[in-house]
Amino acid sequence: MEAASSAIERRLAERVKRLRARHRLTLDELARRSGVSRSMISLIERAESSATTAVLDKLAASLGVTLASLFATEQQADAAPLIRAADQRAWRDPETGYVRRNLSPPGFPSALELAEIVLPAGTRVAYDTGARLAPFDQQIWVLAGAIAVTVGDEVHRLGAGDCLAMRLDRPTAFRNEGEEAARYLVALASATPPPWPARRRGAR
Repeated sequence: MEAASSAIERRLAERVKRLRARHRLTLDELARRSGVSRSMISLIERAESSATTAVLDKLAASLGVTLASLFATEQQADAAPLIRAADQRAWRDPETGYVRRNLSPPGFPSALELAEIVLPAGTRVAYDTGARLAPFDQQIWVLAGAIAVTVGDEVHRLGAGDCLAMRLDRPTAFRNEGEEAARYLVALASATPPPWPARRRGAR
């Protein structure tokens, strides 16, 4: 688990650096835009800090991407459309113990991103960033347990099998009010999907 965590931290570091360069932002400019300190961003880009979910979400919003995509590799036209369960990497929030597993094939061009979340009992994870540089739609499907999802001023209590659709344009929060861990699927879709890769020769 420790080796996997180190690999994910390195991937995060490279992803944040590339996105910042793409937007031509200095460390100071990204700090002002995101509300994350310059020193923290610098530590993240050097893979020397285990940032929390809230910090990473602020950076993602300021860089025009989703939190899930920070953990993903750059999109490539020749990326494989399949990833086996054994190869899906999980990341644990050092503050809450929340675990995020990216399910989507890494680097494959798609408007859809899938992630599986495990939220420990009594835990709350908040995303206070509100509107994004680009619009994203999100749906939450509870697989086990129960969670309370706050979207702006609305609170939705979800049990196993319930599905909630939302747009990422307001602050949101997830709370597990139960005594057992909750597990749910997050599906994110961009309003401007990337082009579908050319069909491979021999593909069916």
